[in-house]
Amino acid sequence: MWMNYFSKMKGNGQNPFTVYMKDIIVTFIGTFITIAGLIYLTQYLHSQWIMASFGGSCALTFGLWQAPVSQPRSIIVGHVLSTTIGLGMYHLAGNHAVVVGLTIALAVAAMMLTRTMHPPAAANPLVIMLEGSHNWGFLLFPVLTGAVFVVIMALLINNLRQTRKYPTYW
Repeated sequence: MWMNYFSKMKGNGQNPFTVYMKDIIVTFIGTFITIAGLIYLTQYLHSQWIMASFGGSCALTFGLWQAPVSQPRSIIVGHVLSTTIGLGMYHLAGNHAVVVGLTIALAVAAMMLTRTMHPPAAANPLVIMLEGSHNWGFLLFPVLTGAVFVVIMALLINNLRQTRKYPTYW
């Protein structure tokens, strides 16, 4: 029984990830413009538009634009849903280790149930619980506004390359 269990961990397959230089360039430009734009909006509009998980969102949105986790619905709903769960759990139960673990698990499960899985969004409850972003306004700025900005930039930049079609679905 144990041998069968551990034999699954060998990883005999090959990496299917294929990379083309033009895609690297589009990913670089898209990530650069999106993150710099979010920081610019934060500085000049005096409201929070950026958070760490948007770096991961850019990696997926520009680097794996065709993946289900990179589609607009997953980006926006995933960020908003996991943040809502994080804020609700923080206000209901605080930020003890068990609560933080439970909150992340709930956020991931909720994204799976709603078919809006976006892995970077699973970090949002950690930001709320461990870094002190406890205000419900955090849901609007930076979560919703930033996620929408990421999607808008992905729509504009991903489709500049002739072989890309983004989004795959809404």
